[in-house]
Amino acid sequence: MKAYLRPLLLIFALLLIDQLSKFWVKLSMTIGQDIPVLGDKFLIHFIENNGMAWGMEFGGDYGKLLLTLFRIAAICGIGYGLHHMIKNNYHKGFILNVALIMAGAMGNIIDSVFYGRIFSESTFYQKAELFPAGGGYAPWFHGKVVDMLYFPLFEGTFPTWFPVWGGEHFLFFSPVFNVADSAISVGVFLILIFQKRYFKDEEAQQAEQKASVVEH
Repeated sequence: MKAYLRPLLLIFALLLIDQLSKFWVKLSMTIGQDIPVLGDKFLIHFIENNGMAWGMEFGGDYGKLLLTLFRIAAICGIGYGLHHMIKNNYHKGFILNVALIMAGAMGNIIDSVFYGRIFSESTFYQKAELFPAGGGYAPWFHGKVVDMLYFPLFEGTFPTWFPVWGGEHFLFFSPVFNVADSAISVGVFLILIFQKRYFKDEEAQQAEQKASVVEH
């Protein structure tokens, strides 16, 4: 049971931070409102989306429902995989990275499943209410994902000689995201960076176990 402690604590901590930040934004801000954190380079910018991470869309009521159900199925698969990894003593770093991905997916699933029922609609002119008297803004599984982290680091215009986008305006970094999105991205990035170490250690451990079995 001790091996499960760190991954579970990581998942719980990230879910808590993710949901507290979303509740605060939902109850304190209107859609499109900005709160500068580091001047104009880091803003709390409140938007909602119906679809995937980083503000991407997967439109329509049926599309939204299918996406939410797919997320739940994916969480079940990741949870089973995480249990298997812990039980079979996979690399601790790899396990924590998978826990990051699982926490991020769970954070956005909570929005999709519950937010439509427990919050009133956020608009450009009115903040949402928690448990409104008239009911929530959407049925179960149709809630919108809350995004708020915005880093418009620099913008400009491509030179006219630049291929395809010559003369067009650009902004870096334009996506608006949340803590859950960040957890997924960091988990995937770390796995890609350290995969050789993770799986090399796993292969070495499996070789040791086979040698031990042969000796006995």
